[in-house]
Amino acid sequence: MNAPRTALHGQDTTITGSLYVAFELGDKSWKLSLGDGVRAPSRCTVAAGDTAAVFTAIAKAKARCHLAADAPVCSCYEAGRDGFWLHR
Repeated sequence: MNAPRTALHGQDTTITGSLYVAFELGDKSWKLSLGDGVRAPSRCTVAAGDTAAVFTAIAKAKARCHLAADAPVCSCYEAGRDGFWLHR
């Protein structure tokens, strides 16, 4: 017997990516490596504490990796002896 089939509606099949950022924190400059895990990471250096430059680098990396502007960003860094907390 041929029973009717119901199509699934509203199921999200979008593949979303994340941007990964690694920081090397120095007194005068911060080195960043940015990538999506698919392409080779890009690297840049910004002045220490220049968060505007960090946000600009993140936006450029998202565009390079074809990620949405609101794609999640995962970051890591070595806190060092001072216990500096970058995410504050």
